[in-house]
Amino acid sequence: MEAPGLAALVPDGVAVRETDDPAAWARGLLPAEAPAVARAVPRRRTEFEAGRNLARAALADLGLPAVAVPVGQHRSPVWPAGVVGSLTHCAGYCAAAVAPASRLVAVGVDAERRGRASPEIGARISLAAERERLAAQLDDAEWPTVLFSAKEAIYKAWWPVHRRWLGYEDADVTVDLAAGTFTARILVDHDPVFARLAGRVAIAGDLVLAAAWLPPRPGGCGQE
Repeated sequence: MEAPGLAALVPDGVAVRETDDPAAWARGLLPAEAPAVARAVPRRRTEFEAGRNLARAALADLGLPAVAVPVGQHRSPVWPAGVVGSLTHCAGYCAAAVAPASRLVAVGVDAERRGRASPEIGARISLAAERERLAAQLDDAEWPTVLFSAKEAIYKAWWPVHRRWLGYEDADVTVDLAAGTFTARILVDHDPVFARLAGRVAIAGDLVLAAAWLPPRPGGCGQE
C-alpha cells in the first residue's frame, strides 16, 4: 500500500513517489549506484534501493528516462542534468521528489517518525524564539521532531545551491502547523535572493513530513 502525504506538500510540477513498503521497491540498482552500498547492512541497502527506484519512477512521471542517481559529495544524490530532487527515508517509509530545474532551483523533502527527536535534541537544534513559537502549538514530545524535519528539508534544498554546510542554528524557522506551512529565515549571508525559504509540514498519522523549495530567481530561470 502506498503511503500518502508528501505529494500534498510539494509545489505544482514536482513529481513525488512514496511508499510505506520500502522492501517492495528494493528492485536492484544501476551500476553507478551499487558501490555506495556495497558494504551496507541489509536495512540500509533496502532503503537505498527503494529510494533510487522511487526516484526513477518519479523521473518517469516527468517523462524523463530512468537513469542512475549516484551518490555525490556529502552523500547527496546526483541528479541528471536539468533535474532537481530530494530523497528521504525513515523506518517503514521512503520517498523521492523530483522537478525540472526550470521550475525550481531546489527542493528538499524529509520524513521522520513522530517522537524521533527528543526534547534534548530539540534544545540542540533550535533557537530560543523557535522553541517559544513551537511550544505554543505542540507539546515537548512533538515539536522537536517537527522542527527537526523542517530543518532537514531546508538543508536538502540549501546544499545543492550553495554547497556549504548550513547548521541548525543558521535558519530561524516559523511553523504554522494549523496552516501546514513554515518559513525559514536564513541567518548566514550567502545569497540575499534566497534569504527566506518557503515550506510545508504535516503530521500524517505516525509520520512527520516536510518539504522546502527555492523558486526560480526573480527575472530568471532555475538551474541550468
